[in-house]
Amino acid sequence: MIGEKHIMSVFDRDLETVQALVVKMGGMVESAIADAGLALETRDEELAEDVRRRDRGIDELEVQINEEAARLIALRAPRATDLRLVLTVMKIAGSLERVGDYAKNIAKRTHVLAHMAVVEGAGMALRRMAQTVETMLKDALDSYVHRDAALAADVRARDLEVDQMYNALFREFLTYMMEDPRNITACMHLHFIAKNLERMGDHATSIAEQVLYLVEGELPDEPRPKSDSVTASAEA
Repeated sequence: MIGEKHIMSVFDRDLETVQALVVKMGGMVESAIADAGLALETRDEELAEDVRRRDRGIDELEVQINEEAARLIALRAPRATDLRLVLTVMKIAGSLERVGDYAKNIAKRTHVLAHMAVVEGAGMALRRMAQTVETMLKDALDSYVHRDAALAADVRARDLEVDQMYNALFREFLTYMMEDPRNITACMHLHFIAKNLERMGDHATSIAEQVLYLVEGELPDEPRPKSDSVTASAEA
């Protein structure tokens, strides 16, 4: 009995270490979203380059989390509930890595857009969308830390707002391109940025769904609330 308690305490300590890495990774990704949005609106190429550089640290953390989680499974042989938690951690890390990649993609396109004519209001609108996604991600991670199913469900519902923002921007960019062909190249880059942000929202929603699975033992039965997309999915 004493031995079992000792093993469980070691498992809990190892698990806390992995979860702390997830929280750290989440903070880095939130900063990447915020800085990518700011760099885009202000045409700050130095900040955009910093976002690109920092993505390596996010990738390295995902590798470390997966290695620690695999070691924990191999050495501690967790029971069903604990195993579900470890697998959830790995899936959350995977979603965070993808969001970091999208932030890096936005930073890459910022370098190109900085040397093109300004599309009036686009930078501000995209930064507002980025702030919405950043808040979703923060709340999804908070729901994980506090095992808050209600907050996770709220994040899942908010994905509809991000879809609607994306659809509105797509129509706006299409109008700009039709009005003046000189806007086509810039608007195509802006469209891909909007799509990257929409995909970030999807991954924040995936994290929220993993929290619901962790707390309630099953994924939601009903499909995600989605706005009808005006264009096929595209990733940069």
